[in-house]
Amino acid sequence: MSTEPGPGLPFLPGCAFRDPMKTSFHRSQTLGYKNGFAFSRLPTVGIGGERLYVNQLSQAELDELSNKRPTLTYGQAKQAVPSGFIPAHVAFDKKILKFDAYFQEDVPLSAEEHYRIRQVAIYYYLEDDSMSVIEPVVRNSGLPQGKLIRRHRVPKNDRGDHYHWKDLNRGMNITMYGRMYRIVDCDPFTQVFLESQGIELNPPEKMVFDPYTELRRMPMHNYITPSDFDQLKQFLTYDRQVLRFYAMWDDTDSMFGENRPYIIHYYLADDTVEVREVYKQNDGRDPFPILIKRQRLPKTFVDKKKTFPSCVLEISDREVLEWYTAKDFAVGKSTTLLGRTFFIYDCDDFTRNFYRDKFGITDFQPVEIKEKPLEEVPQVIPPYNGFGILEDSLQNCFSLVPKPPRKDVIKMLENDHKVLRYQLALESPNPEDRKRRFILSYFLSNDMISIYEPPVRNSGIIGGKYLGKTRVAKPGSTTENVTYYEPSDLTIGSTVEVFGHRFVITDADEYVLNYMESNAESFPAAALQSLRDHFRPRQVVKENANSDIPTLGTSKQELDELIVQVQEELKLHKYLNNKNIEEAFLQCDKDGSGILDKAKFLALCNSLSVPTNTTLLNKLIDLCSCGDDKINYRDFLRAFPS
Repeated sequence: MSTEPGPGLPFLPGCAFRDPMKTSFHRSQTLGYKNGFAFSRLPTVGIGGERLYVNQLSQAELDELSNKRPTLTYGQAKQAVPSGFIPAHVAFDKKILKFDAYFQEDVPLSAEEHYRIRQVAIYYYLEDDSMSVIEPVVRNSGLPQGKLIRRHRVPKNDRGDHYHWKDLNRGMNITMYGRMYRIVDCDPFTQVFLESQGIELNPPEKMVFDPYTELRRMPMHNYITPSDFDQLKQFLTYDRQVLRFYAMWDDTDSMFGENRPYIIHYYLADDTVEVREVYKQNDGRDPFPILIKRQRLPKTFVDKKKTFPSCVLEISDREVLEWYTAKDFAVGKSTTLLGRTFFIYDCDDFTRNFYRDKFGITDFQPVEIKEKPLEEVPQVIPPYNGFGILEDSLQNCFSLVPKPPRKDVIKMLENDHKVLRYQLALESPNPEDRKRRFILSYFLSNDMISIYEPPVRNSGIIGGKYLGKTRVAKPGSTTENVTYYEPSDLTIGSTVEVFGHRFVITDADEYVLNYMESNAESFPAAALQSLRDHFRPRQVVKENANSDIPTLGTSKQELDELIVQVQEELKLHKYLNNKNIEEAFLQCDKDGSGILDKAKFLALCNSLSVPTNTTLLNKLIDLCSCGDDKINYRDFLRAFPS
């Protein structure tokens, strides 16, 4: 809304009215640019382009008019100088106070020094009242040096106060983080600044140096009188003149040691010694020709101190009392060089002429070196530990890379798949173990033995493989003289000891008897006869069973018919267990002949509740009789099919 006062009326409320015809209310622009710079200007028109009745002045013009005084009476007025403000980071920028100080550090584990003096520089930064402590780096000092305290405001006490430049002065102690520093001096800028602030500085002190470092800097006094020996003359006189000795090092006392030849060179120009090895073709050694490089070798040392190391890199004249010279080498004598003794047995012609002219020695008879005969060390074979086959394990004692023992290929081809089987009984004080039965298999191709235990139901013992294929040595065998079990040792009733367990042979296959009869010349007559006696009753029963001749007035057809009738009658006796009856008869027949005593047979039938009082069973027992007191129980068991 725009109002305009009436002509001649004051610009007061009620003296102005609104112009309803006015529609423009914009203000004129008072900012402008000249030569790229912004500047302000007075408006020429009012709001909406109205006429301005009052000339407006800028603030600067108003300020100038307010300070205007009569210049005719008092003259030109003087303007007051404005007070300028400069912040601390600008006023004290790069203005640092530097103090020279040191601190003492204890050295508890050193015999050379008990304490150490370390020099530092304390810097105080005026712009933010921060401090830092820097130690100049000393090469090869072995100490962590440099910035000891980083730049920050250092606490002064436990109340939260910090160090100020007013707290620093020369000749005073300052404690920072438990370490006490002694300030001894400051630089000229620090001195001028503190004096300008009204602080009275203490007199400067001398910097304290580390006593051990100063001791190391002092050169060690040498009280040895310089020698008048002319080394240059020696070099010019004996240059390229070398004494050559042929020596031998006896190393036979050590393991795999031997006599090794060497050549000793003595250089007359500087009294140095060199030892070179002598190599032969195909000697199996690496080509390192120099054993001892050319150097002066000490002969006698000065009395060593306890602190002198036994192994040093370089030996000086102060540690050595006497060095090796040309007079210490002679043919036929031993010389110890760096702990190794060399026997000199010959030299060259130049060396002989030098010793003849220099020392008057004429005896240069070469010494003949005889090699010591090698002592034969008997090979001690350790006892057999029981693992693996003896011959196979013994190969580890003969070679680093053991080879398998040789096998008889012809024997393996001729006896391939030929196995002799025997039945064994275990000798044991335990009655349960005495009832156990085993099958021993003897392989003729490689003379190995395996033992198998047939599983028996309800026996409480798990059957299966008892012994894998291996060669079993006889009792009393040693690693030098080993004897293994052979087929001739396996006879009926003989005892076989297998790794501490004793077995008795109770039966064998018929193939064993047939094989031994076909190779009777390879077996003792007693072994062959024992098998024949064992199989004779069985063969008699077999012949009677297969022949058509009646037994005790009966025929085979009559026996078969009787067995059928007995089976029909036994169907009424359902309590009988045919399998248990068969197992009981087989267990009673220890030799496996198939024939039992009649009394034992009848007792066994009664224990198994077999009705032997019937007519048919009595007739069957009579037909199965072999003589007066023997019964073939195999024919009897045909009536009890399992």
